Amino acid sequence: MIGHPAHFNQTLALFDMANAEDPNLDEGQPKELLYGHRMSEMIGRYAPDASEAAQLAVRAQHIRRWTVPRSRYPMTKEGYHAWRTGLYTFHADTAGELMRQAGYDDAMIERVKKAVGKRGIKVNPDTQLLEDVANLVFIEHYMLGFALSKPDYDEAKWLVIIRRTWGKMSKDAQAFALSGQIRLPESLVPLITKAIDGP
Repeated sequence: MIGHPAHFNQTLALFDMANAEDPNLDEGQPKELLYGHRMSEMIGRYAPDASEAAQLAVRAQHIRRWTVPRSRYPMTKEGYHAWRTGLYTFHADTAGELMRQAGYDDAMIERVKKAVGKRGIKVNPDTQLLEDVANLVFIEHYMLGFALSKPDYDEAKWLVIIRRTWGKMSKDAQAFALSGQIRLPESLVPLITKAIDGP
C-alpha cells in the first residue's frame, strides 16, 4: 500500500534520473539504473506487499555508487570496510535529499535512510528486507559474473562467500531462493548446495 502515490512516483523518477547518469554500462544500460530496476522487480516477486519505505529503499540501494570509487580508500581490508561504510551513509543521504525534493516528510525520509544505511539488520524489518532483496538479486543476476571475474578463488573461498551471503538472509529469503522462483546460476548450483548443506 503506497500512502503517498505522487511522492512515491516522483521519488522513483528522481532516483532513476540520478542513476541514469552512471557512465558504466551493463547490458547496454547505465549499470546502477539497471540494478535499481532489478531490485524493484525482485521485491515485487519476493515481497509484493512490502512497505512504501522498503520499496523506496531497495531502489536507492546503490544510488550514484559510481561517484564514490573504491580507489578513494586504501586497498586493504580496513580500506574496503571503510569504503562500504561510507557508501551506506552516502546512499542514505542521497536518497533522503531526493525524497525531500519529492515532498516526503522527515519521518518517512528517516525510515528509508535507516534501511539504505543498513542500520538494524536482523532487527529492523525494512533493513532486513533490503538485505534479503539485495542478496536475491546478487544470486540471480551477479553471482555468476562475480565468479567468472575471480578465477583464482578456490572452492573453499567460494564456500565462505556463499555461506556469508546466505547468512545475511532471513529464513524466508533463504526459502524463496530455493523455491524455484529465482534463477540460480546453473554452473554454481552444486557449489551453492554444498555451501548451504555444509557446516
